[in-house]
Amino acid sequence: MSRIGKLPIAIPSGVEVKVGTEAVEVKGPKGVLVTPTHAELNYAVEDGHVVITRATETRIARAQHGLRRTLLANCIQGVTKGFSKTLEVIGVGYKVAVKGNLVELAVGFSHPVIMEMPEGVEAKVEGQKLTISGMSKEVVGEIAARIRRVRKPEPYKGKGIKYDNEQIRRKAGKSGGK
Repeated sequence: MSRIGKLPIAIPSGVEVKVGTEAVEVKGPKGVLVTPTHAELNYAVEDGHVVITRATETRIARAQHGLRRTLLANCIQGVTKGFSKTLEVIGVGYKVAVKGNLVELAVGFSHPVIMEMPEGVEAKVEGQKLTISGMSKEVVGEIAARIRRVRKPEPYKGKGIKYDNEQIRRKAGKSGGK
């Protein structure tokens, strides 16, 4: 049995979970999220918990068990607390600014890079730190990865855009000997 898949998911107060044939809909204070179901798994809402069990013991059902439980748990956490990722912009003259739903990055190119935030994703700037937040863990992570991809941190001086908890492996520069 999947160690993650067999754990019941607690439904906090103010959250409503509807199990359908194609998808599970989660409504909460922040909004509505939908995650697809799998045909080889059974979903049951019982006394404040969602329990996912396998209908069959096939390889696909075993593989999907933990995944679908985690996706549903992420939906429940997303509609209550939400998710956020923090990026740091490091470098001389590197700047980040938020204008409405646009993020403007000045990271050493001849032009500023402008990225549009999708619906439900919010960006905030505090100095050189950019915080991306929203309901969907997948969308927040994807937007943060796209912003990081604009200028990845380089290993010599560490300039670029990095996650706040990321460790950059530094390399030694040129040696001065003959």
